[in-house]
Amino acid sequence: MSDPRTIANSDEPVFLRTGSAPSPRDEVAITAAEFERSFGEEIRAALNLANWRIGEDIEKEYARIEREVRGAVERETGLQREIRAKVFPRLKNRPQAPKSAGVHAADPKVIERIHKDLLFRGGMEACDGAIQMHQTLPLTIYQIGVALVSYSGNQGTWSQRLFRKDLQQSFADRLDAVMAALERRDERSNGDAMGELVQKAMLDFAERAILLHRSSAKWLLGHGNPVTYELLTGGANLELMVAATNTIREFVERRRQFAFVAEEPREEMLLTIGHALRPGEYAIISTLNERLEHWLHQRRFAAGIERSLDWDGEVISAAEWIPRFIDRVTSKIAVGLYRASEVAPAQLFYAHVDHSEYAAHMVLADSILQEQRGFPMLADLAGSVCQTAFAGNLSGLAQNAYVAAGAPWRYAPIRTGR
Repeated sequence: MSDPRTIANSDEPVFLRTGSAPSPRDEVAITAAEFERSFGEEIRAALNLANWRIGEDIEKEYARIEREVRGAVERETGLQREIRAKVFPRLKNRPQAPKSAGVHAADPKVIERIHKDLLFRGGMEACDGAIQMHQTLPLTIYQIGVALVSYSGNQGTWSQRLFRKDLQQSFADRLDAVMAALERRDERSNGDAMGELVQKAMLDFAERAILLHRSSAKWLLGHGNPVTYELLTGGANLELMVAATNTIREFVERRRQFAFVAEEPREEMLLTIGHALRPGEYAIISTLNERLEHWLHQRRFAAGIERSLDWDGEVISAAEWIPRFIDRVTSKIAVGLYRASEVAPAQLFYAHVDHSEYAAHMVLADSILQEQRGFPMLADLAGSVCQTAFAGNLSGLAQNAYVAAGAPWRYAPIRTGR
């Protein structure tokens, strides 16, 4: 029996040109007054070359940097006290606050049990992926590799290679064929079948699908935001978007025991809250749908798409899929922060709302193994295995193939013959 989470009346993939991923701050004008308020000097003074220094006076520059950093630390420390006193208590009383919202101290006994009974016995597995590309005019090879690891010694790698052949069409005039290929390259720079958005979406999908379907561990650990922009939109490919969002649906609706950890959150509000946490503390801030609300009004896949999609037996339009996914699925993903040690920065994590507190203990238990970094060591191990397995091997395979084809130097790297 086929999976109901498939595209009704599916045929060949549909690609839409939708531009690059928007940022909430895109196209925001910065006035001269705002510049002066932020930097403490007029923008005209900063642009005046008469105010630029010739060379570097290391001693003076070091003194200035030290002075600026010291002032910034003092201001931030004062702000952290205010956040702990005034912001932290309000987290749990917000109208849309998720279950377990607020700031909590991790239970050392729970951390100990996780270490002994779960983490080091292979009860959690992590994955990481990488994409490589070998690009020439007649042939481009894409390689997507994913590694899955646990502390019990289990590990595996999976890869997919895609071959794009730009000169395989039959043209009477070979020059026309070359020009046509170059024109298609220009189009791809504006969003083609394997442009940057689609490549990232394919990689994001592969990491999550391998983690979901190839891991037998009780807990699953992913890297980054579980719902990236590229994954949510499929890089403007309808089939990829549906497959990717259905994978996230399975995480949320079936597996439930998962955590994703993203380094260095870009949002200033989250960074500020995270820096105010003490070692061993975690905060449940919001649900993921709140962070994705600005994507609800894009009407993605609304123009030129007359396809119907199957959502658990209910037929809906393509334009309805993403808003429904954000409303029904991402609303069950909690967004939190934790801090593993005094010297480590805060980390951003995502988990199911019903398991967010235990998930926080899970990622803390793994992160305290790296005091200076404060990031899950298992996730770093997955990244290392992925790099070892896949980094550079595509280039080597391609060069060997060119040698076998009698063209050893045609697309060799410039430094190869030096």
